[in-house]
Amino acid sequence: MKKLIEIDDSILTKLKVLSAFEGLSVKALMEKAIELFVKSKEKEQLDSLTQEQKEDIGLLLLMQQADKTDTVSEEEFLNALK
Repeated sequence: MKKLIEIDDSILTKLKVLSAFEGLSVKALMEKAIELFVKSKEKEQLDSLTQEQKEDIGLLLLMQQADKTDTVSEEEFLNALK
């Protein structure tokens, strides 16, 4: 996805200097910075969840990994509940 954004000249200059130090293009440096920011925000959100919410998310992730073609009969299901 290509997006055009306006960047203040002083920030652009700093980005160019940092990119030279890092050996990256300005684009690659910005992508890396955005990726780190997003990961940081995701971690903040995860840390703010209650234990029950974390367990719910874990269960949801496990359910998404389940094989949807693997089925059991009603009798097997009811026997497992006993």
